[in-house]
Order: sequence, then C-alpha cells, then structure tokens
Amino acid sequence: MDTVARIQGLLTDHPVLLFMKGTRFRPQCGFSMRAVNVLAHLGVAYETVNILEDDELRQGVKDFSNWPTFPQLYVDGQLIGGSDIILEMYERGDLETLLANHPKDNVQG
Repeated sequence: MDTVARIQGLLTDHPVLLFMKGTRFRPQCGFSMRAVNVLAHLGVAYETVNILEDDELRQGVKDFSNWPTFPQLYVDGQLIGGSDIILEMYERGDLETLLANHPKDNVQG
C-alpha cells in the first residue's frame, strides 16, 4: 500500500486523528503534548499516530497536508492545523464546537 493510501485509510478509520511525535500517553515534544492536553480536556475520542516510528509516513503526511510540522490534527478527514491553531481554536471555543458531535473518550491515562 502506498503512503497516500495509508494516510487516507487512517483518516477514514479515525474521525479525530492526531499525527504527532510520540503517543497520547507519552508525547515526545512540547507541541504534541499541548495538543494532547487540549484534546484530553475536551474529552473527545481520538487516535494518535506516532510519526517518529515511520520516516516514510512522517514525510508522507507532510506532503499530503502541505504542512511541514507536527502535530497535525485532522477532524473528519480535514486538516485542522498544528499546536498553535489547536490552542487558538480551543480558546475561542471553536474546537469544542467542531468536536461536539464526536464520541467522548473513555481512555484513561
């Protein structure tokens, strides 16, 4: 399977998806940690993909999104943005509105 197909499959399978450095339980950069903290505070169910584990996927996501940095948050297959945009949307209440119809998270950690 080519990288674009893998990315599209992940986006199809996970309505709220965060491509990040590390995992939701062990973020490996401050920007990824900030994104995870915002999503955890909102209580939305989401999936993470650790882009540090796969160089091909990391570059593929950058090319796919035309966005050079991580984390990258996708909701319903659409790129929302990185850490700064996530935080700005959260502070304005826009992120909560965007995620209002998504299931709540039941993962602890």
